[in-house]
Amino acid sequence: MTTTAASAQAPVELPLWPGGCPTDNGLGGEETAPGEGLVANISRPSLLVYPARRPNGAAIIMCPGGRYAYLAIDHEGRDLAPWLNALGFTYAVLKYRLPGGGHSEVPLDDAGQAMRLVRAHAAKWKLDPAKVGIMGASAGGHVAASLANLYGDRDVRPDFHILLYPVISMKEGKAHAGSRQNLLGEHPADRLVERYSLEGRVGRHTPPAFIALSADDRSVAPLRNGIDYALALLQQGVRASLHVYPTGGHGWGFRDSFAYKRQWTAELEQWLRQEVLDR
Repeated sequence: MTTTAASAQAPVELPLWPGGCPTDNGLGGEETAPGEGLVANISRPSLLVYPARRPNGAAIIMCPGGRYAYLAIDHEGRDLAPWLNALGFTYAVLKYRLPGGGHSEVPLDDAGQAMRLVRAHAAKWKLDPAKVGIMGASAGGHVAASLANLYGDRDVRPDFHILLYPVISMKEGKAHAGSRQNLLGEHPADRLVERYSLEGRVGRHTPPAFIALSADDRSVAPLRNGIDYALALLQQGVRASLHVYPTGGHGWGFRDSFAYKRQWTAELEQWLRQEVLDR
């Protein structure tokens, strides 16, 4: 633990849009904290970057979850920094704007800009711009998977993606209701439902994925969200690693209370070495 803590450097906070956001999420006023470790009402998005002390050349951008209503900025964000820094990864937590119930493009715009910023700093942080990935938990997993599938431009498409108990589908009966309403509005158009149901958006351009979830997750249910996404990746010839733990529920992030924390972190570390660092 001492070695891990010593590997983390003081973070650098970069505004995503210094000249002003290109899109509006319909939210104004100051940020709020609806609970411990949570942040909401974000109108000035930023990237909190933890450069690795001994960089391995790769970077991970994390999108915290919170059903598109708030961000669980600690246990699904900042708390992972010492561990990933110790492995040599430059790590960044994306404080993205929330959609305000119908501004669906806003979180994705922020995720794309985060990728541009990290790649623009590749030389400064000793990164390979072809080894920059995105990670997300719950609704943040939907942001990450959206970026992996809906942007074709090389400067914004991630090189790999990591999803923890992700929201994937926006289809009725399969979607997480709160995330769907907050992202698309109360009565979304069919075209938006199809666009953001990511199990149907996978193609050969989609980067490799690591997916982890719990069998007893009652929040993002049915489990077909993560499982159908993994199957879609494999059907398109995209390398994917799916891990389903028997218990744990939803929202465990980097918490020690998750019984399988040692397993998922070890399995992700091995996957990152094989799929990112050794390629």
